[in-house]
Amino acid sequence: MTDQLYYLKEEVYFEPLIHNWYAWPYMLPPIQSALIFSKRITGLMKSFVKNAQLHVTANKSKQLTGGSFVNCTVDQVEDVKRLLDTLETEYQHYHQIKDAFTRLNDFLEQNADGYALEKEYHHIDEILSGYIELVYNENHNGFARLIEGLLYLSPLYRKEAQSISFGLLSKVGERPFVLSTPRLPDENHLQLQVAFDNPQLNDILQLRQQPKSKADIQAMFAQFPSTGGLDLAELLTTQAPCTQHQPVTQGSRIRFIGHAGLCIESDGLSILVDPVIPSRTTAQAEDFLSFADLPEKIDYICVTHTHMDHVCLETLLQLRHKVDTILVPRNNSGTITDPSLKLMLSNIGFNVREMDDMEQINLPQGIIRAIPFLGEHADLNIRSKTAWWFEFNGKKIFAAADSSNLDAQMYRNIHRSVGDVDFLFIGMECVGAPMSWLYGAFFTKPIPRKMDQSRRFNGSGFETAKTLVDIFNPQQVYVYALALEPYFNYFMGLNYAEDSEQIIESDKLLAYCSERQIPCDRLSGSRIWQY
Repeated sequence: MTDQLYYLKEEVYFEPLIHNWYAWPYMLPPIQSALIFSKRITGLMKSFVKNAQLHVTANKSKQLTGGSFVNCTVDQVEDVKRLLDTLETEYQHYHQIKDAFTRLNDFLEQNADGYALEKEYHHIDEILSGYIELVYNENHNGFARLIEGLLYLSPLYRKEAQSISFGLLSKVGERPFVLSTPRLPDENHLQLQVAFDNPQLNDILQLRQQPKSKADIQAMFAQFPSTGGLDLAELLTTQAPCTQHQPVTQGSRIRFIGHAGLCIESDGLSILVDPVIPSRTTAQAEDFLSFADLPEKIDYICVTHTHMDHVCLETLLQLRHKVDTILVPRNNSGTITDPSLKLMLSNIGFNVREMDDMEQINLPQGIIRAIPFLGEHADLNIRSKTAWWFEFNGKKIFAAADSSNLDAQMYRNIHRSVGDVDFLFIGMECVGAPMSWLYGAFFTKPIPRKMDQSRRFNGSGFETAKTLVDIFNPQQVYVYALALEPYFNYFMGLNYAEDSEQIIESDKLLAYCSERQIPCDRLSGSRIWQY
């Protein structure tokens, strides 16, 4: 008699954690992580400890979803205090990095006057010494360039702060917003102390589609210290996933897989773009695609930019065992707001290739090309952003993500090289968050409110998206990346009304396309195009 085989239930959700906080990309690089914890996260937790009831009350309001309110209960105040104490004592170097980085920037602002910097290295505090190059930009403004690759090999990169958590949708209902709430061990979760690059993590996460005996699974989990009251047995089922991937046997297929995610398959080639894959209950099987619907092997994952709804570590780690290569845009090498995606992802176990603007990969099945990406980054000098262009089986696909058409001439220049497009996918989050919402921890001086409100993460509005349609003459147009799927609220924190600017502007684009008899839609959930 053979042992019964078990899968992870489809409703199991997985969260990568750093210091019990949901891990998003900027929390991986050592300096950026230190600034986020010392300047943002400790402040959130101190506010909660000081006035927990205010946070509890605020979290009852849907209008405040995505705000700076810790979604814990009053009973968890002591747990938050303990987490704060750990950060303040065992990771006090985070505050040392913050102070050292501030002092260095202040020194450069006051003293880097265009003359040689070679005698100024003694102004770098010991904790940052050896990881900084002092340089000027072309306007002779001094700044500190981070030597990123060396930082990942330094004592400042603390993999022991990494862990993972498992929960069940049926037990928690709605997951708390990831940017404001720590994931504390409780009766509804099982947490393992394991670094993200540990190859044994692949074995655990493959259980979604590759069953094992209960004894083997128990041995997998037993390798790592665990906390939380959720029994491992509750995560397991003998039932295979309720749907399976259906391979493409002829032609090519594009599938919208939610938010900004696409799955493109052609002649044995499988590509994902910006995948964010949700867990699902059995009742949701027909509503959207999940992990079992994806190909057994993924040749490329193409990511557009570093924002967490496009580089979703939660999803990427669950796909790592089946991914060949991740394609990422090249970064600015050492600037605080533009850390290297290649280094981030390669240090957690991925094979990564950087792509320059207009660089092309020629494959037997067709072409992958990186397209310049303007906008949505608050006018900061962030290079690690790209749109993607695909040509397979006689069709051209332009996945523009959150690109904003700030300079139509650039797109006319691109059009001269690539021609018209068959499928245009464009994000229209035309009123994004202010600059400080994501990058505030990286500035060493306060940002004037008026400046902060002016420089936002704006994607395309009607006029800019319309111009893209006029330039590229698409055969079909689809608005995506608007976080319309309610099951993504835990990391998007957005709730649109009918009069929200994003809905009004995208309605205008859909009307414009319809008048010109161009098939169009605003996407949510899943969609399939076969050709």
